[in-house]
Amino acid sequence: MSRSWERKVRKNMSNVNKQRKKQGAGQIVFNADKSEKIVGRNFIAPILLLLFIGLYVILMQSAEGFRTDTMFWITIGCYILLASLFYFRRPYLTIGKDYVQTRRFTGDKRMTASAIKGISVQPGYVVIEPVKGANWVFSRVMNRYPTEEMGEKLKTFAQSNGIKYEQK
Repeated sequence: MSRSWERKVRKNMSNVNKQRKKQGAGQIVFNADKSEKIVGRNFIAPILLLLFIGLYVILMQSAEGFRTDTMFWITIGCYILLASLFYFRRPYLTIGKDYVQTRRFTGDKRMTASAIKGISVQPGYVVIEPVKGANWVFSRVMNRYPTEEMGEKLKTFAQSNGIKYEQK
């Protein structure tokens, strides 16, 4: 399909979507990408933060001349808020037709199939090896990922994109 034709289709699609939005109907998606999202649960970072805040409270209460003022409670509240943010912001791996995407500390990262050197699956771990950069490691212990399910879906992804797949 030519690019000018795609631009015309996108422009017309945006006009149709604006009209449908005004009418209260759902939007039409052009070339909807079929992807599978596998989510885990981060529990180690929140537990460590809560243990740290508990230690902070114990040590500050035992210090001589310490007063529990407003700043003390704001600090405790902020750490509890940070722990809840880590708990409710679930880690994920999205497997698309020709890409994989996940969330890192610096934001969402997407890697195309051409940028992947290989995929290694072993009990409890899935490792995606990029051509350039650090490996993406997904662990059952750290983030409660369903690694067996991830391994099966990544196997079909690797076969369809010609990526080296290793089962250990």
